[in-house]
Amino acid sequence: MSLNLCVLTPNRIIWDSEVKEIILSTNSGQIGVLPNHIPIVTCVDIGLLKIRLKDRWLTVALIGGFARISNNEITILGNAAEMGIDIDPKEAQEDLEIAEANLSKAEGKRQITEANLARKRARTRMEAVNTISF
Repeated sequence: MSLNLCVLTPNRIIWDSEVKEIILSTNSGQIGVLPNHIPIVTCVDIGLLKIRLKDRWLTVALIGGFARISNNEITILGNAAEMGIDIDPKEAQEDLEIAEANLSKAEGKRQITEANLARKRARTRMEAVNTISF
């Protein structure tokens, strides 16, 4: 038995195919989803979406959104998302370094909050690159 997973962003469809299992980052922690999971709707955090196919895993860098799970159908509406295999490792590393530098220079509550979010997005992209298939 498998799950139908559809990952959508405002710009494009990232994934629309059957999978065996997913691990999803939510605002209350990671959840694993297998066939016949109970129906839920949840907020998606900035983090990795891990997708298990038959014998391998893929990663997607998800930048927030919502997920609906019901009747072996998973729909994720993401603010932004990138497949780990599509991310340039050098660019991701540079983005992380810039985000960390900006965080160290940030002043005031708003700048610090924005810099922390930028660093979290950059770190998620680096994690997606570093865990392409496990």
